[in-house]
Amino acid sequence: MNVWIAIALTAGGCYLVKLIGLLVPAGALERPLVQRLAALLPVALLASLTAQQTFSTGGDLVVDARAAGLAAAAVALILRAPFLVVVGAAVVVTAGVRALGW
Repeated sequence: MNVWIAIALTAGGCYLVKLIGLLVPAGALERPLVQRLAALLPVALLASLTAQQTFSTGGDLVVDARAAGLAAAAVALILRAPFLVVVGAAVVVTAGVRALGW
């Protein structure tokens, strides 16, 4: 039963967050600072999620094959490769490092 309570609370919380977003006056959203933050916030959240997923296992900080894949993706991005090439480079390098047993 605790799972359903958590699901109901999460659904209610999501609804309230969406409702609060609709109640914000349009003038507040048109400020330059708010627009800059709205443009940069998704990038920061994605970067933090990538770092957390790459460098942690459980509660421990680790550097393994995932870090090599992330480095390969960064190099591909610096070289301005297309998105699929970036993802492919990360996958191939990660798989290669894991296959070598590092």
